[in-house]
Amino acid sequence: MTPELRHLRYLLAVAEHGNFTRAAEDLHVSQPTLSQQIRQLERLIGVPLLDRTGRSVRLTDAGAVYAEHARRALRELAAADLAVHDVEDLTRGRLRLAVTPTFTAYLVGPLIAEFRARHPGITLHVLETAQDAMESALLADEIDLGIAFADTPIPGLDTTALFEEDLSLVVGEHNPLVRAPRSARKPLPIAALADQELVLLSRDFATRGHIDDYLAAHGVTPRIAVETNAVPSVLEIVRHTTLATVLPPAIAHAQLGLDTVTLEPPMPTRTVALLRREHAYPSAAARAFLRLSGAWVHAHLPPPRIPERKTEIQA
Repeated sequence: MTPELRHLRYLLAVAEHGNFTRAAEDLHVSQPTLSQQIRQLERLIGVPLLDRTGRSVRLTDAGAVYAEHARRALRELAAADLAVHDVEDLTRGRLRLAVTPTFTAYLVGPLIAEFRARHPGITLHVLETAQDAMESALLADEIDLGIAFADTPIPGLDTTALFEEDLSLVVGEHNPLVRAPRSARKPLPIAALADQELVLLSRDFATRGHIDDYLAAHGVTPRIAVETNAVPSVLEIVRHTTLATVLPPAIAHAQLGLDTVTLEPPMPTRTVALLRREHAYPSAAARAFLRLSGAWVHAHLPPPRIPERKTEIQA
């Protein structure tokens, strides 16, 4: 007798919960059944896979090695199932897409609208998340594609560069910086930013790190009046106060009551890219979204400054 898929799923559930009772509830089986199946697996393997001596159940050293291979096997089987059942004509299917929050404000809407118009049978699951969480989800095969930044190589992920995103000062109509007509405005020296109160995204955002690095490089200590972890909150605060923020100008252009001020020297641009797991099977929906994204940004946004670094998804 050889181990079966249920044995792998049962072991991973116990390892995740650290408890037979909670794992059994999650699996919808009785605890005696779960315990019997785990012991059967241990007899088949020939070594203990779980340490049951503490207050919680944990993997033994051998169990940790076995669990890692089990996770990999289940991921590959899921990919095989997807490959077999994938519908190439895109009349049905699904796409799991993750985006970092700033893209939600100006990029995701147009892309999804275009994709839905072409492929209404595809169900989209869109997750807004921080980049490090996105990368982990891609590596764990929990999502298919991510839209994020890729100025440096990301181990285990393929990247397809889309466009260059710049950042500028974004202000509302109450801010004195926009009293002059746009045509008469001069770039704002970075040193003057020290006198401007700001509302910024919190430090768990990649955009905030980019801003902090830019200010530090020019010796500017910002006057941060408000920090928030939501882009819509930033925009509403800027709209109704004299506070300014730093965001992609495309966000301001898509919003009423907001305007942009060019900084001097300008902030370095960042490469926006589509990310996917290396060697992952690209579903028909993923391939269609990649083609659409490339065509859309080519028509509406500036091209990337770096060549594509890794393998392309074949249509």
